[in-house]
Amino acid sequence: MTDRAGRQNPARPIIGVGAVVWRDGKVLLIRRGKPPKAGEWSLPGGAQELGETVIESLIREVFEETSIQIENIRFLEIVDLIVPGDAADAPRYHYTLLDFSADATPHSTDPVPGDDADAAIWADPDNLEPYGLWAKTIEIIKTSRHQ
Repeated sequence: MTDRAGRQNPARPIIGVGAVVWRDGKVLLIRRGKPPKAGEWSLPGGAQELGETVIESLIREVFEETSIQIENIRFLEIVDLIVPGDAADAPRYHYTLLDFSADATPHSTDPVPGDDADAAIWADPDNLEPYGLWAKTIEIIKTSRHQ
């Protein structure tokens, strides 16, 4: 099924934001509750909405998915996530992801999953293997850690 105005088989790439959020040496991870990548662990983030700045999108998405507020936001890199569709079809998903590093605000507590996330945790960045993260996500976490 094609939904050219939606996220699956889009007419153009969708701008997404993601955050490597730190607190006490731990990194914030969420388990996605919806496609793409439902059931997989990743960084909190999502699609930019019309009329929102990239930073406003980032702050909103992290809060909606985890109830964590962020500060000290720093740009990391741009990543293309292109999931092929059928041979005769456009890509099933195509995101241009803007990744940032940030700190949880001092009053942040344990994350509470919400919106597109069905779980949210503070993870040990030296023990990410159990989460089956995309190799690019691990690379971005390492880049953020050494900033």
